[in-house]
Amino acid sequence: MRLDFVPGTLCDERMWGRLLPLLGDGFEFNHVPLPKAHTREQMLELIGAHSALKANLVGFSLGAYLSVEYALTHPERVQSLTIIGSAGKKLGDKEKTTRERIIPQLEKNLYTGMTQMRLREIVAPEHLDDAELIGIIQRMAVDLGKEVLLAQFRSTIERPDLMDRVRALQCPVLIIGSEHDKLVPADDVRELADNCPNAQLHLLSEGAGHMMPLEAPQALAHHMRTFYTKPRCQV
Repeated sequence: MRLDFVPGTLCDERMWGRLLPLLGDGFEFNHVPLPKAHTREQMLELIGAHSALKANLVGFSLGAYLSVEYALTHPERVQSLTIIGSAGKKLGDKEKTTRERIIPQLEKNLYTGMTQMRLREIVAPEHLDDAELIGIIQRMAVDLGKEVLLAQFRSTIERPDLMDRVRALQCPVLIIGSEHDKLVPADDVRELADNCPNAQLHLLSEGAGHMMPLEAPQALAHHMRTFYTKPRCQV
């Protein structure tokens, strides 16, 4: 089975590096190069251009939001959806304010990677001392750089709320969130699952903040393997 992975803000295929080896045999992995896009429309076009004709989309954070939007626009192109770290909503007021503050700072200054404040927002406290995990996040941030971050922030700070529209999804949906995700409240993830007609929900109770593919790859691999062995997900 082919899985098409869509990364989050300032992430690339390295976001999935801890997860993929745990999924086992029987999968082919493909990565949508989201950082190449400069607008939300281009991001959606990249998903279409770099995914299978009947795609099993696996999206994280921004990539999960975009995967849902793509599935709603092109239902004939999506076999299944795995949504990690997203509730399909427009940005909350706190995160929107944070980005509005960061954008002018980025425009004027050199970008040297995630600040400690931002890391504490996206990583659970028990993983802040994981040098390998933090290193992956920082290398993605520095390598992708300021222009990618600015493009992703500017093009997605205003986006439609998909919470009600997901009722139209007909494909199987796996939703994975965390009780301790500071960016995507667990109650919003529960609401998303309630609104999706064919959704399975798993909320991680410990060991993960927002960066679940890096923080809790074993749990994600277990839930994904179970999901993809169900008959409707097989292609």
